[in-house]
Formats: sequence, structure tokens, C-alpha cells
Amino acid sequence: MNFHNGSISPRVTALASETGSEAELGVLPEWNLADLYPGTGSAEFAKDMARSHKDAAAFEESHKGKLAELLEANPEGLGAAIALYENIEERMGRIMSYAGLLYAGNTTDPALAKFYGDAQEQITNAGSHLLFFGLELNRLDADAISRGMERSPALRHYKPWLDDLRMDKPYQLEDRIELLFHEKSVTGHAAWNRLFDETMAGLRFNIGGKELTVEPALNLLQDRKREVREEAAREIGRVLHANGRVFTLITNTLAKDKEIADRWRGFGDIADSRHLANRVEREVVDALVSAVRNAFPRISHRYYRMKAKWLGIDSMQHWDRNAPLPMSAEKVYSWEEARQTVLEAYGNFAPSMAEIAGRFFERNWIDAPVRPGKSPGAFAHPTVPEVHPYVLVNYQGKPRDVMTLAHELGHGVHQVLAGEQGALMSQTPLTLAETASVFGEMLTFRSLLDKAADPAERKAMLAQKVEDMINTVVRQIAFYQFERRVHEARRQGELTSEQLGEMWIEVQKESLGDIFTFDDSYRDYWSYIPHFIHSPFYVYAYAFGDCLVNSLYAVYQDADAGFQERYFELLKAGGTKHHSELLKPFGLDATDPGFWDKGLSVIEGLIDELEATE
Repeated sequence: MNFHNGSISPRVTALASETGSEAELGVLPEWNLADLYPGTGSAEFAKDMARSHKDAAAFEESHKGKLAELLEANPEGLGAAIALYENIEERMGRIMSYAGLLYAGNTTDPALAKFYGDAQEQITNAGSHLLFFGLELNRLDADAISRGMERSPALRHYKPWLDDLRMDKPYQLEDRIELLFHEKSVTGHAAWNRLFDETMAGLRFNIGGKELTVEPALNLLQDRKREVREEAAREIGRVLHANGRVFTLITNTLAKDKEIADRWRGFGDIADSRHLANRVEREVVDALVSAVRNAFPRISHRYYRMKAKWLGIDSMQHWDRNAPLPMSAEKVYSWEEARQTVLEAYGNFAPSMAEIAGRFFERNWIDAPVRPGKSPGAFAHPTVPEVHPYVLVNYQGKPRDVMTLAHELGHGVHQVLAGEQGALMSQTPLTLAETASVFGEMLTFRSLLDKAADPAERKAMLAQKVEDMINTVVRQIAFYQFERRVHEARRQGELTSEQLGEMWIEVQKESLGDIFTFDDSYRDYWSYIPHFIHSPFYVYAYAFGDCLVNSLYAVYQDADAGFQERYFELLKAGGTKHHSELLKPFGLDATDPGFWDKGLSVIEGLIDELEATE
């Protein structure tokens, strides 16, 4: 980590990948966070932090308790107040994006951890002055707001946000309780999230005589040699088990914290708060879950029986699930090959899509190398509309890494386009936020499949795509089932590591089928899934997105001219429209009981094609 005049450089020094050579992968890019701030000690950062506190306090002083009067006398003034609120929120979002991205680059660096923690505390304090605004807006008479919108274009501009805000009203608490929840978040769930991140980043795994961090250790579960996969799987299980007390405590505490919040707010089902945040009806999610669970035998059970035959084994162990297939080539994609592959696929769909994605490569908006302390996995962070998104991947050159890059760049393109809606209305509900990412994967897969040189290569690619779909749909619904069991059981008392492990194994058996045998080394694998910690019940959004994209892609294949324009309008809408309104131009309806079966039938069709090659 470089320090300049007491500030941490926004660029993070990369180490060589722990599993791929620099010669194979090429030079991997690191993100340049200077578009947010020049450094942690910069005058720009200090000025924005001070201004956030000052403006938030002044906003509260000027507007608290006066919104009803302002609406009646001057609805244009209320529209201006929302615009000012949006401006303050965007500045605070910029600060936290910078601190969070620096921290994600190296969660084990004490200076970065302190910087992130201090920024989080200060922004929480500043945000306390703004908390009243949404609460007070929701107490305004709905008819009065409608009349105000008729009189004021400025207020009418924010109608989607005000309508969205109104959906939270039934679960809104008294102002001082909301303030308490807000201020204690720093020492509550946010602190436990940070403990999880730092603990996970600090884990070390001794495999093949090397000390590895979590990302390259998990990568070895895709090694061609079964003995390497088994050694890695057992070592991962050993280390997770050795840290089980910490992960079990974190899980118990966060589940209880959520139960308290849900009870105070009056949510009925344990996942209702997530459904509300996603702006999706519980019945729609239940229909998705039911459809996927009913399809387990036709999809995952059937596929893994075929895979066992291809691998020449009678029973699958958990370290065989992501094993490469015998007919698949051991290809390593350099970074340049990955870039060209994704941008070509995007460009064939729409040149403007490739142009937006190309900015991420050209302007250092991507952080790609694997290095100790870096957050595992991948994400696309939107930051704020006045800047641009950033993408984090842990690139190691495998075909799945190319698909991950395509996935996250899909998010990035979506975030750039939705940014036109402004800070308050650009955030897309998670159910539709996965649409662009999964669609980007599908475009990339279809592009590669069209170039397949021979039947064996095509078969390997189809199998890989089926596995990716199973990981996106079946595995994520299994995760959702696991979370439901954990949160329901936690209401009866604390859970032990053994209980959590038993629930984990049960859902894995149901989702993957009897071809699998699970030994004790797999019982603690629940503990490394970050979504369980950061975003309870987030996981069904992946299955939602995959099934939706399967249907959407079928429309694209059969569509006349104009599909791309309709697709871009969907992305540009951000959070301004409900999923039913956004899908209507494509003739799709997620509330239709048969909708999910259509998406799942695409996966079944690929498995049928693979079976036909036997």
C-alpha cells in the first residue's frame, strides 16, 4: 500500500496472481479511484465530509416539521427540497463508495479498515439529520401530494421515488426509534458485517505446500486433478470449521438482529423485508421457489448423474461438483482475450453496449488481480450517478472468470444507464438488477458457442453453461431455503455450528440429488457465503434474473427490429418502474404461474441436448 503525504493512494499495488502466471494472464488492471477522490487525506475528501455534516444539519433545521405547510403553500419548493436532499445524499454516497472500495481492495489493512470505519461513523452521524425527511414525507396526505404534483413539475419529477417511499409507510416506526436504529447500525449489523469480511480475508489455507487466501483456494475446486480438488476441499472445510465459533456467532447475532427489526416493524414473513426492498410480491417469489424445487429432479439431479458418468465415478463428492469435464479444453484466457470476448459479444448485440463496457477497460474502472486481503468473489458497485461504477473481480483466467467478467460488466452497463435517473431513482430492485448481468453472460456464452470448432467443444460449452445455470438457479434457491431454515430456527433460540451444518447438508442433498455423498468436511461451507451476512435473502434474485433472462433471450431471438431499444429503456428506468411495467413491452409477466417454468425449460432443453450426445 502506498502512502503519499499521509494519505492512502487510490490505486492498490497488485501482487501476482496466486494461481495464474503473469505470462498467461497478461497485465491485470487495477481500478483508479481518483475519479472519486485523490486520496484519503485529500482536501477534496475533507471538504466533502465537512460539507455533508453542515448541509445535512442545515437541511434539518430548515425543513423538519414544515413539509406539510410547504406542500400546501409552495409544492415547487417541496420539489426543490427533495432535489437538495438528493444532492446531499449523493455527496455522502460518493464518500462511502470511496471508503468502501478502498476497503474492499484490502480488508486486512489496518489503515484502510480505520478509514472505512471512521467514514462510516461520520456519514451515519450526518445521515441522522436527514432521517426525518422520508418519515415526514410519508405522513403527508397522499391526495395533497397528488394535488401538489399537478401544480409543480419539480415535485412531479420525483413521483416514482415518492410512490416507492410510500410502500415503506406501513413498516415505519416513530421518529426517535428510527433514529436509534439508524445510529446503532454502526455498532450493530454493520460491525458484524465488517468482522465477517476481515475474518474471511484473513483466513489462510495450506494446499499443495502453498499458503493461499480464500479465493485461490476455492479456485482449486475446479482443478482437473481429483486429488487436488479433494485436498483443497478438505483444507477449506478444516479452516472454516476451525473458525466456526466466530462464524456461528456472527450468523446467530445477525439473524436475531433481523428478527428484532422485523418484529418492531411488523413484517409477517422472515423474508418480507427483502421482498419489500426488491419491490416484488411474496407470492411471486414463492412461485419461483416452488417451480425451481419441483424442477430439481429434472435439472440438477439429472445433470449430475450424467456428469458422474463423464467423470467415470459412481458417486459424486462435493469437490466434484465444479470439476472440469474430461472433454473440456484446459484453456486459460488472458485478460486481453477476456476483454475481446466480452466486448465482441456485447457489440454484436448493440454497439452502444460495447462502448459503455469498453470504458471500464479504458479508464481503469476494473480491479482484476487476486491478492491477499482483497474481497473474494466479484461485484459491480454503482457509486453515484455523477461519477461512474467500478467492478471488482478476482481474475484467474478460467472460462468461469470470463463469464463473471461478462456478468459484472452487465451490471456496470445497467448502472451507467440507470444513473440518468439521479441518485434517488437510479437504484434498481435486486430482482431486476440481475437482468442485465445474466443477459450479458448469455450474450457472451452464445457468442462463444457459435464459434465452437467441433462437437466435443460444443458439448463442453453446453455442459459448462448448464452448470453455471444450476449454480445461478438451483444453488441460489437452495441457499434461500437454507436461510429460511436458519432464520426460522433462530427464533426458537441460538443455533450451534452442528445445527447449521445439518441444515446445510439437508438442502444440498435435496437440491443436488442422491448421486452426491457429503462428508463432514462440507458441513461448514455455509459459513463463507457473504450474501447470508450482508444481504439476507438476496440470493433468490439470481434465480429470478436467470429465469427471466431465459425468457427475455427467447423473445430477443424471435423479435423483429426494436428489441435492443426496448431493452435499453428497461435498463435506463432504474428504480422508477415496477417489474410488471418493465416486462410488459416484451410480453412477459412474472406473476403468471407458468412464467418460471418457461425459464426453467430452457435449462432442461440444454440438458436434453447433452443427453442426445450420449
